[in-house]
Amino acid sequence: MIAKTVYLLCALTSLACMVLLMRHYVRTRLPLLFWSGLAFLLFALANSILFVDFVLIPDRDLSLWRNGITLAGVVLLLYGLIRSKT
Repeated sequence: MIAKTVYLLCALTSLACMVLLMRHYVRTRLPLLFWSGLAFLLFALANSILFVDFVLIPDRDLSLWRNGITLAGVVLLLYGLIRSKT
């Protein structure tokens, strides 16, 4: 029961971070906020898939999808960090 709650809270926290980052991006137009917001959107999606994988359909293995989406989020964040530096 606790694990299900933690999985959902992680997804909601990532989604809340994305909303806050994008709201601040709209006000300031700093590119790093935009890329960070997109990365946290992908992290929220990965956490949602984690919940689906472990709770809703535990007989299926969605680890490849979860890891791929998380990798895409990290790549977006790294791209934003590099691009904002120049």
